[in-house]
Amino acid sequence: MTAVVDPGTTPRLVVAAPATGQGKTTVATGLMAALAAAGHEVSGHKVGPDYIDPGYHALACGRPGRNLDPHLVGEERVVPLLRHGARGADVSVVEGVMGLYDGRVGGRGFASTAHVAALTRTPVVLVVDISRSSRSIGAVVHGMATWDADVEVAGVILNQAGSRRHADEVASSIDLPVLGVLPRDDRIATPSRHLGLVTAAERDESAAVVARLAELLTEHVDLAAVLDLARSAPALKAAPWDPTAALHPGDATSAESAPTRLTGAEFTPTRHGGEPSWRRLGNVGRPVVAVAGGRAFTFRYAETAELLEAAGCEVRSFDPAQDASLPPGTAGLYLGGGFPEVHAADLSANAALREEIRDAVGDGLPTVAECAGLLYLCRTLDGQPMAGILDADAAMSDGLTLRYPVATAPVDTLLTRAGEQVTGHEFHRTTVTPTTGSTPAWTIEEKDMGFSGSTLHASYLHTHWAGHPQLARRFAEAVHARG
Repeated sequence: MTAVVDPGTTPRLVVAAPATGQGKTTVATGLMAALAAAGHEVSGHKVGPDYIDPGYHALACGRPGRNLDPHLVGEERVVPLLRHGARGADVSVVEGVMGLYDGRVGGRGFASTAHVAALTRTPVVLVVDISRSSRSIGAVVHGMATWDADVEVAGVILNQAGSRRHADEVASSIDLPVLGVLPRDDRIATPSRHLGLVTAAERDESAAVVARLAELLTEHVDLAAVLDLARSAPALKAAPWDPTAALHPGDATSAESAPTRLTGAEFTPTRHGGEPSWRRLGNVGRPVVAVAGGRAFTFRYAETAELLEAAGCEVRSFDPAQDASLPPGTAGLYLGGGFPEVHAADLSANAALREEIRDAVGDGLPTVAECAGLLYLCRTLDGQPMAGILDADAAMSDGLTLRYPVATAPVDTLLTRAGEQVTGHEFHRTTVTPTTGSTPAWTIEEKDMGFSGSTLHASYLHTHWAGHPQLARRFAEAVHARG
């Protein structure tokens, strides 16, 4: 039964592991699903920039999965974003990334699971694969629990146990509460591809897998003890993040009392802090931002749409592989990330929409394209015709690009101002030739990348607009001017 929770307490826990491949996603998603099935309102969160795990979290919780990433949004926004995502929930489950103390390369643990756990003062449940060891697990857990005094490892879940005897031997070596023991179960394996797990949106059986995870965790984990641990987390003082306040820093409006979503807004020429401002006037004059969805475009942060809605836009999803046209009244286009290379044939076959998008973007439709969106706007992708906006071709490659860069805007563009810096991430196995157009979108490590102009911004770089709300504000301004 869901309990009424003081908004400041935010019961919560972090699910972490000593290394990748120990079962974090299985346990975190299973805990979310099991607690939701028991009648709790659960919010799911993911440390790092990953888009795929939050898709499974959304299936488990029935609400958007959200990311907590100090690199992308800044340390000061991590707690507000956690509290924002936890609105209305009586427990939050945060899935870690990689090993507990693994963060940005060269950053000495910055943006690691431990970093987020310390920032949010959240107790950690350590998931350990015990299939190839027994009492040595005790040494691993002890080291993890004592490495950093700011990180509270409060419990352990043992994964891949071969037998009860094996699990008991491991448990006897651990001086922390063992909250559960999961047996080996091949039924819950999640298929992978060149960039990680297959997305929830692409697997017809995803809901059934999540349901099996809920059953597994309900049977083998002490959910009452897990809830007690989550409720032991101290109160958080920072107010929840609010998209309207983020668009207007310094506004006297309380973020605590502001709604998560506006029912509507109208663009007005009033000024606020040197930038145009939006005034809530009901469902009046809201220009449409078409946001790519479907199986090919599954990567975007929930806060992106919330910022656009708070800026007076109406966000409508469309499927570039299936829909015959853009949503009626489209005044802006957002093409996020995903796996267009997997669905290139379907995207190419939808010639009517490709041609509509080519004409609209060519006619000045404000357009943002990140990674998958960049590929879609090229002439071709692995030889398949795409929208043809950019004088470039995209193809799969053997190399993986994975980095957490700081990008600089070389000139004024649709989203940026010359010299402005943002944090972002890249994660792809494709290349675009040529890599830049006449005006690049970013300069990263002294190299120009992407394509940009007064109405177009396309590159491989993923950005989290909650960390850089000026990008959302400028895009919204262009959309309003177009609409």
